[in-house]
Amino acid sequence: MTLLLFALLAYLLGSVSFAVVSSWIFKLPDPRTYGSKNPGATNVLRSGKKAAAVLTLLGDAGKGWLAVALAQHYAPFWDLGNEGVAVAALAVFLGHVFPVFLRFQGGKGVATAVGVLLGLNLWVGLMAIATWLLAAMIWRISSLSALIAAGLAPIYAVSMLGFEASTLAVLLMSFVLIWRHQSNIINLIAGKEGRIGEKKSPSS
Repeated sequence: MTLLLFALLAYLLGSVSFAVVSSWIFKLPDPRTYGSKNPGATNVLRSGKKAAAVLTLLGDAGKGWLAVALAQHYAPFWDLGNEGVAVAALAVFLGHVFPVFLRFQGGKGVATAVGVLLGLNLWVGLMAIATWLLAAMIWRISSLSALIAAGLAPIYAVSMLGFEASTLAVLLMSFVLIWRHQSNIINLIAGKEGRIGEKKSPSS
């Protein structure tokens, strides 16, 4: 029962979309109405308001880290151990991807996944960030960078955490991330995927 409570609270936290929140704060169009229509930092950046994109990135990553940090703190009191942390990690990520507040139509989960990884293990998170940055510097395509980082994240997790419940959570997140990027994969193959910093009008 306590494990379900951990999952529910983490899921609700993950369901808070900072793309929508930051767009409201900066009086921008709803990110679900332009560009890729994805409520995430990359799409908010297409509005031309970098501060809104940064707030989105930090907020979405922060909620992933916070859910894990709280679970790590409180799980021992309920004798949940690593299983409680793993459940919270996966639940906050799924909350972002399938948020109840947005009719289950959320973002792709990259920033939230990074926050989760940083919470689980600082080095795993930093390696995933470094992978994304290196790929972004080379190709300047956010989705490709995310796919590469998602593919390598489970390997980083195994190397730092070993085979445990948290590692399984990372593996499941990677599968969902790749699945959520299906349209991007199609565009990448066709050479039509947008590049980082590329602006699109709100009506596009």
